[in-house]
Amino acid sequence: MQKNTHTIMQWMWIAIFTSVLTWSGINPHDNFTWFLEVVPALVGFVVLAITRKSFPLTPLLYMLILIHSIILMVGGHYTYAEVPLFDWIRDALNQSRNNYDKLGHFAQGFVPVMIAREIFIRKKIINGKVWLGFLSICFALAFSAFYELIEWWVALASGEDAEAFLGTQGYIWDTQSDMAVALIGAIIAILALSRWHDNLIIIKTD
Repeated sequence: MQKNTHTIMQWMWIAIFTSVLTWSGINPHDNFTWFLEVVPALVGFVVLAITRKSFPLTPLLYMLILIHSIILMVGGHYTYAEVPLFDWIRDALNQSRNNYDKLGHFAQGFVPVMIAREIFIRKKIINGKVWLGFLSICFALAFSAFYELIEWWVALASGEDAEAFLGTQGYIWDTQSDMAVALIGAIIAILALSRWHDNLIIIKTD
């Protein structure tokens, strides 16, 4: 029964992922930006497919990765600076910019920190809850910083074609604020999900 439930959830995950990816790729705002934005989701999909038997993750992690992938795909379809809902939020709250990219960077901290945490626990890399939380957050922040470097390299290689990918919208502190939002996301994830995550890991290893 449990195996059948797991199989159904697995196929539902794949169906949602491929459906949103297909929608995202239909007449995107900019094909080059779409490709840049969805590549991490596609790479993640391949990695999950390869490791699903040798190192299956907890259901919580699969759910978070799917949500993060959807955020990337929506951003790829519209570009991060022009997601309609966040245009409405900008106007309703009298903001100076479309802040969908901040949601993306929040997820960039919130999800990787939990991936790092699960690997650290199950591989017995780190002992002690304080060090576990601290180094998981460090991993997430390092991941965010590395992604900012990738954006820089793409911008240097592509010139103006990468402007929508960068999504700075004229904000000179965009890179620093992106990393700060990712850090906040990582800290919130550790505080909010650690106990639930621990229980799921115990169930998986029992």
